[in-house]
Amino acid sequence: MHCQSVPVLAFILSIFLAVSGCERDSRQGEIEAAPVAEQVAQELPPAEPEPPAFQNYTELGDLPAIRERGLLRLLAPRGPQDDALPREGLPSSEWRQLAEKFARSRGLEPQWVYVESFADLIPALVQGRGDVIATNFSRTEARAEQVAFTRALQYVRELLVTRSNVRSEDTTAPLQVAVRRGSAFAQTLSAEERRDRYVITFLDEPIEHEELLSAVAEGDYQATVIDSNLADALLPSYPDLVASTELESQRAIAWAVRRDAVELERALNEFFTAEHLLASQQQRRLLRDWEEIKQRRTLRVLTRNHPASYFIWRGELMGFDYDLLKQFARENDLRLSMVVPGPDVDLAEALKAGMGDMVAASLTVTESRRRQGMVFTRPYLKVTEQVIAAKSQEQEEHSGDTAITELLAGQKVAVNPLSSFYAHLNALAMEQAEPMEVLAVPGATTEQLIEAVVRGQYPYTVADSHLVAIEHTYRDDFTVVGELPGERDIAWAVRRDQPELLQQLNSFLDEHYRGLFFNVTYNKYFKNAKRIRRQQAERLRSGDQLSPYDPIVRKYADQADRDWRMVVAQMYQESQFDPRAESFAGAQGLMQVLPRTAQQMGITNLFEPENGIRAGVSYLDWLEQRFPRELPLDQKIYFTLAAYNAGHGHVRDARELAARLGKDPNRWFGSVEEAMLMLSKPEYYRQARFGYVRGREPVNYVREIRERYLGYLAVARQERSVREQL
Repeated sequence: MHCQSVPVLAFILSIFLAVSGCERDSRQGEIEAAPVAEQVAQELPPAEPEPPAFQNYTELGDLPAIRERGLLRLLAPRGPQDDALPREGLPSSEWRQLAEKFARSRGLEPQWVYVESFADLIPALVQGRGDVIATNFSRTEARAEQVAFTRALQYVRELLVTRSNVRSEDTTAPLQVAVRRGSAFAQTLSAEERRDRYVITFLDEPIEHEELLSAVAEGDYQATVIDSNLADALLPSYPDLVASTELESQRAIAWAVRRDAVELERALNEFFTAEHLLASQQQRRLLRDWEEIKQRRTLRVLTRNHPASYFIWRGELMGFDYDLLKQFARENDLRLSMVVPGPDVDLAEALKAGMGDMVAASLTVTESRRRQGMVFTRPYLKVTEQVIAAKSQEQEEHSGDTAITELLAGQKVAVNPLSSFYAHLNALAMEQAEPMEVLAVPGATTEQLIEAVVRGQYPYTVADSHLVAIEHTYRDDFTVVGELPGERDIAWAVRRDQPELLQQLNSFLDEHYRGLFFNVTYNKYFKNAKRIRRQQAERLRSGDQLSPYDPIVRKYADQADRDWRMVVAQMYQESQFDPRAESFAGAQGLMQVLPRTAQQMGITNLFEPENGIRAGVSYLDWLEQRFPRELPLDQKIYFTLAAYNAGHGHVRDARELAARLGKDPNRWFGSVEEAMLMLSKPEYYRQARFGYVRGREPVNYVREIRERYLGYLAVARQERSVREQL
C-alpha cells in the first residue's frame, strides 16, 4: 500500500505546484502588463467629456431672441421620475414628439424644462424660465388672461372617473375628487352649479395618471377627473373604474407662449396646420395599380419642386411634367395630387413605400434606380449632363477645349447625392489619375447649386441640359465648361407591381409624344425664352413671400390663429390676387365675399385689399364655428373651405348623406366630398334640406387650395434644407 500511495501523493503535489506556478505566472504577467497598459492608455485619445448639465436662464424675448440662444425650452410638469418620459400611446408622447419636431424645424435644439406641478407652468413661462408650455394643457379664460394660446390641437371632454360601485355607497354626500393642483379640472368642479356636489382634494406632489387612477381603484380617493384623450389610452387597464360625462365640460387642448411672443405663436400655428395636412397626405400610403387608382379617382404623383417638373408661378401650379400628367388625368377622369417629399427623401424609396403611385420629376433612367425597384416608361426627353462653372474670361476662353476628366482632375464638384450625377461623377473619378472630389449637398436643387457656384462656394456643379437651358434664359453669370459622357433618357417611373399603370402611361406618351399638345407644352417650358424668363423671374422660390398682400394676410390670419399661407392659397383661388375681381354673382375683392355678407360683419368697400382680406378671414372664422369642435384640425379646414365655396348648408347636407351611405361624415377626402358630388343628382338633392349644388365646384376648390398650400410648404422645406447645407 505504501508503494502505491507514493505516486498518488506525488501526483497531488505536482498539481498543487502547477496551480501555484500558474497563479504566480499570472500575477507576474499582470505586473509585467501594467506598464504596457499604462503606455497604451497614454497613447489612446482622451475619452469624450460628458456634456455639461443644462443650466437654465431667464429669457423673455420672442422667436428672434430664442434663435440667438439656439435652444427652445419646452415646459412640462414633472413626473415621479426626474426625466418624466411619457409612455408611448399617450397624448403626452405625441406632444413631446411634436414639440421636438417643431424646435428642429426652426433650427433650434429642444430642451425640456420640468416644473413641479401644473400650477407652476404659467409662472415659469411668464418669468422667462421656459419658452413654450408643450403638454396636455387646457385653454381656459383665466389662463388666457396670463398667456397666449396657440390654436387648439384638439378638443377633449373632462370625464369623471370613479369605481363602478361608488355611487351606490352614498348618493347624498358630496363626491371626494382628487386632482392635481393647478389643473383646469378644479375650475370645472368648483363652478357654482357643481359646488355642492363635489369636494376637491388637491394633490401637490408629482403623480402619474396611472398612479392616480390606481389610487381611485384602491379606494384611496372616491374619484378623479381625466381628459378623454388620456382615458382612451389608460382606462382599459382599470376594469373596476368607470368614466362618465356628468361634468358636461369640453375644453380645448393647446400650447401656450408669453403674450408678447407673437412670432413664436405664429410659427407654432403655422407648424400645426402644416403638420396636420402633411400627416393626412403621408398617411395614405397605398400600393396600388391602375384599377384601384381608377376606383379612387386620384393619381398621386411624387415629384420635385423645380422649373422642369413642378413649380408655383403667381399662385398657379405649373411645370412640364405637371402639365403632361394633368392632361393624362383629364383623359382618364382622374384627379391629380402632387406629392413633394422632403428634399432628403429618395424618390425611389418614397415610391416603394407607397407615398405615391408614380414618379414624375425629370428623372434620369439609371441602372441603380432600376435596382431600387423602379420601372421606367418610355423616355419623353433626352438630355446631357453638363458641367457648370462661374462665368469668367478664363472659363470662356478654355470652355470645350479640355477633356472633362482632365478639367475636373483634383477639383471639387458639388451635387445632390440623390441625383444621377453623383454616381456618374464617382465612376468617372475612378478613371482619373488625380481623382476629383465629389461633394454631396443633400436637398440642393440645380438652381441652388448653380447659385452656390456663381458665389464661389464651389468651383463646379453638374446639371441636366434642359434645366441649364431654362437657367440661361434669365441669367448669364455661369457657363457650361463640358459634358459628362453620353446622352441620358428622362422618363416617369412606377413600381414593378404596376404593369397596368405602366401600360396606360406608355400609351399616353405614345399617343402624344411629338404631337401638337406635347410640342406646345414643350415649347412653353423649354423654347419660349420670353415666357420662360417671365415665369422664372416670378417663380416661387421662398416660403416667406407668396403674394403682394402677405403683410395684410399675416395680420388678420394671426388674429384668427390661422396659417397665413392657407389664406394666400385660398385668395389666389378666389381672385388670382386681383383686388378688383368681381364674380357674376356679385362677390368682390381678393377673397370674393358678397357685399351683404361683409356688411353683416361691419365691412364695406371690398375692393380695398385690407377690407377684402379682413372680410374673408372673418367669414372663414364664422364658418368654422358652425362645425363640431372635436373635428380634427385638417378636416375642419377642408369643411370650412368647402362651406366658403358652396355654403354651410350644402356641406351639412353632404355630411348627412355621407353618414347615410356608410361613409365617415367627419372626413372630407374620399367621404364627404363623394357625397357632395352626389348632391348634383336628383335622387339625392331632392332629399337634401338645401337642395341642388354643383358638387364638383367645392370638391375641386378644396383640392386645388390644398395642392397650392402643400406646394408652398414644399418650397419652404426645400429652402430651409438647402440653407442649412449651403
